[in-house]
Amino acid sequence: MISEQESPLTFPTEFPIKAMGLASAAFEALVVEMVRRHVPDLGEGAVYSRASQSGKYLSVTVTVQATSRPQLDAIYRDLTACPEVLWAL
Repeated sequence: MISEQESPLTFPTEFPIKAMGLASAAFEALVVEMVRRHVPDLGEGAVYSRASQSGKYLSVTVTVQATSRPQLDAIYRDLTACPEVLWAL
């Protein structure tokens, strides 16, 4: 695990988090709910979704005001532990 001192990021910082799963309105809500556990005050326009060309998958990007590397690590741990999330960046 990278410490705050070793991170190339300077906090606080705006940081986009992307998750992909099967296309559904429920998937977007799931991703937003998981991110909101760690960033309760998501800003206006923080969520952007885009369906794949075939419409089978949905990419959800949530731009957060990250306050620390441990906060980002916790968000990614939650997302990658969720079976509905195929991958997270």
